[in-house]
Amino acid sequence: MKTLVIGAGVIGSFNAARLKDGGAEVTLLARGLRLADLRVHGVVLEHARTGKQTTTRVPLAEQLGPHDVYDLAIVAVRRNQVASVLPMLAANRRIPSVLFVGNNAAGPGDMVEALGRDRVLLGMGNAGGERQGHVVRYVWWRWAPLWFGELDGATTPRTDAIVRLYRSAGLRARTVTDIDAHLKTHAAGLPALAGAVYRAGGDIRRLAHMPEVVRLFVEAYREALHAVRASGTPLRPAVNGLLERIPPSILTFGWRRFLDSRLAVVGGERHIDAAPDEMKELADELRALFRKTRLPSPASDVLFGEVDERFRTWNPGAEAAKLTMHDTPGVSFPPRM
Repeated sequence: MKTLVIGAGVIGSFNAARLKDGGAEVTLLARGLRLADLRVHGVVLEHARTGKQTTTRVPLAEQLGPHDVYDLAIVAVRRNQVASVLPMLAANRRIPSVLFVGNNAAGPGDMVEALGRDRVLLGMGNAGGERQGHVVRYVWWRWAPLWFGELDGATTPRTDAIVRLYRSAGLRARTVTDIDAHLKTHAAGLPALAGAVYRAGGDIRRLAHMPEVVRLFVEAYREALHAVRASGTPLRPAVNGLLERIPPSILTFGWRRFLDSRLAVVGGERHIDAAPDEMKELADELRALFRKTRLPSPASDVLFGEVDERFRTWNPGAEAAKLTMHDTPGVSFPPRM
C-alpha cells in the first residue's frame, strides 16, 4: 500500500518512520524548517521514557501534485490546519482513501464537503510527545492501537488493508464502528484542560497543586460530555459515561495525581503550550455544540476564555522560533478511558 503521510509533527513522524521501518512504501510530506531538518537528519525518534533513539530515512515530499498516485494518505495535522490541506487533496483524485488522524469535536463535515464521503476515514492519534529540534520525543504504548474507521462504521477491504499495513510494522490498528463518537468524546475535555493549564501559567504540574482550577476543569469536561450526548452522539468508549456520574471530588483527586507527572508534561503540556491555535479551534467547536444543545456551560465559558486570551496574545512567529523546544501537532490528550 503506497502511503503518503501529511504532517511531520509527532504523530506524522512517528507513523511514517515506524511504517517505513516495517517495510511499507511511505512518503512524508513536510515543509519549511521541518523539511530542512528531515533532509539533514532523517526522522529521529526518541522514546520519552527510555531515551532510546532511532533514525529512519523516509522519502520526503514538499507538496502533493494533482497527478501524484498513492493508495492512502494519512493526514496528521492540527485541527485548525485541516482546512489548509483540503484543497490539495481535493485537487488530487488519484488518492482513493484519506485518513484524518487527530482531534475533532465537530465531525467530518468539512472533509466530506471537500473530498466526498467515499474518500474520508477518521482516526485517533496513536502517539504523543514533543519535538526538540530535529528530535521527536514520543510517548507510545505497544498495547495502544490506532483507532480508526469508516464514517458508516463498516469493515471494508481498505480498513482491513490499513490494519495489515500497521500490523506489518509492529503497530496495532483497530477499526471501530463509531469513530466520530470516539473523537467527539475524546475532544470534549481538551480545550478546558488547555484553559486550566494556561491559567496555571502553562505549567501542568503547577496546575496539579491548584485544586480549585482542576475542579473547574472537571466541571467543564462534564459539561462538554453532557453536550456531546445531548446532541445525539453516544459517549465512546462507553466507560467515559462514568465521568458524568463519578463525584467531582474523586475526579479532581484523580486528575491532580495524573497532572503531577512527567507523562502529563510530555504528553499534554508541550502540545497545549505550542498549539493555542488548535485549542481555540476546539473551543469554538464545543461552543457551537453548547449553542446547538442549549445546555449551560459556566465552567467551560471561564476556561474557554483563558484559551481565547492565550490565542489573542500568541505570536506564531515566536512559536516557530521555539521549534528547538517543542512542536507537537496532533497530540492525542488526555488519555483514553
